Amino acid sequence: MMGERTVMQEALFYEFSLERHVPASHLVRAIDRFVDLSGIRAHLRPFYSDIGRPSIDPELMIRMLLVGYCFGIRSERRLCEEVHLNLAYRWFCRLGLEGNVPDHSTFSKNRHGRFRDSDLLRELFETTVWRCIAEGLVGGEGFAVDASLIKADANRQRSAEGTGSVDWDDLAQTRRSVREYLDTLDEAAWGAASEVKPKFVSKSDPAAQWTGALKGHAFFAYATNYLIDLDHAVIVDVEASRAIRQAEVGAARTMIERTQDRFDLWPARLAADSAYGSAENLAWLVHERGIEPHIPVFDKSERQDGTFSRSDFTYDRKADAYICPAGKQLRQRQRAYRTPRPLVDDDGMVRYRASKLDCDACALKDRCCPNTPARKIPRSIHEGARDMARDIATTDDYVTSRRQRKKVEMLFAHLKRILRLDRLRLRGPNGARDEFHLAAAAQNLRKLAKLLPSGPRTRTA
Repeated sequence: MMGERTVMQEALFYEFSLERHVPASHLVRAIDRFVDLSGIRAHLRPFYSDIGRPSIDPELMIRMLLVGYCFGIRSERRLCEEVHLNLAYRWFCRLGLEGNVPDHSTFSKNRHGRFRDSDLLRELFETTVWRCIAEGLVGGEGFAVDASLIKADANRQRSAEGTGSVDWDDLAQTRRSVREYLDTLDEAAWGAASEVKPKFVSKSDPAAQWTGALKGHAFFAYATNYLIDLDHAVIVDVEASRAIRQAEVGAARTMIERTQDRFDLWPARLAADSAYGSAENLAWLVHERGIEPHIPVFDKSERQDGTFSRSDFTYDRKADAYICPAGKQLRQRQRAYRTPRPLVDDDGMVRYRASKLDCDACALKDRCCPNTPARKIPRSIHEGARDMARDIATTDDYVTSRRQRKKVEMLFAHLKRILRLDRLRLRGPNGARDEFHLAAAAQNLRKLAKLLPSGPRTRTA
């Protein structure tokens, strides 16, 4: 029998518990256990006036932003709608049933003001790292570093030729992203990262790099750089940079130094891909930081024309000379010069030269130097660190590190596919930093919730 239509009747009194209506298995319950915002007001107090109307609660805004980044809600306008309607989000944001959700414009005003001036989002991210350390999820022995490209909020149609002339000072009067670009021209991770002019420069976000690194259509992008602990793939640091290799390597150094200063973490080994395998970077890791580089050496010395490569020559450390396949020595100096020449060139390379007399009489000349009078072998001043990396590459620990390094790539996949951060909404270097800090904090909180499950915690009012 068909039921009758139900007519909703308004009750005079309601007894409703928001606590009971949030499922025990909901992600917000697991995350809420690890969100500590007790110091946020003290951190922000110098940036608020002592007079005037009370502001929107900063803890409420931070909790709403965490909801947005944990659940992939990219629009702040939609975030306000979701928090208004969703009981679980209201519970997490401490709004109750009748609490008012702030207008979406409030986030923009505070992000470009107090939050950025106080570096609050960096503080929020570091709070999640401290919690991971306290819960024993960070071993501190092995780290991995990598970078991933995130599309910028810029397009080709509103760009200028990289070699063209643009009045940036005039654009900076109306565009915050241009002012940030001009402020970072001398920074190693941004304007000073490379002297090479990009093909195009975006007028709306000039710090974004025009890149075709993904082997498809070129686009404007930033690079998010992760330094993770290999035990449980906890993100111990994050940095925004230009989407070029030099800037990414510089960001890796910045993160290693900052992790040691902030958290007193001194890893024994670092896993990375060949982009971080330059001689200078390997020497920095080995000699200045005492870190074993589990990194493929960036080396282009192997020849493809059938002649002897540098690996066919043996280096004699005691004599400081290379021994060729015919048993002859290649030395830095084969004769004395009236005016001494520098041993090291501008690229940090030392040239070892064979004697022309030895090469002329050698039966292997056609396989060694058929087009030059004598053979030359370049050797980096950091070759000791390169040799160490090559030796490590033959060990079982290196194989393990190469397998574990995939954890950072999985974090990038999670960032783009689950958290939906495949394109930035904010412009400029500071906008990129803000988004990357919030996303990394959300990933660490989700990691804590996954690895440390617990039953529902009843919160007292």
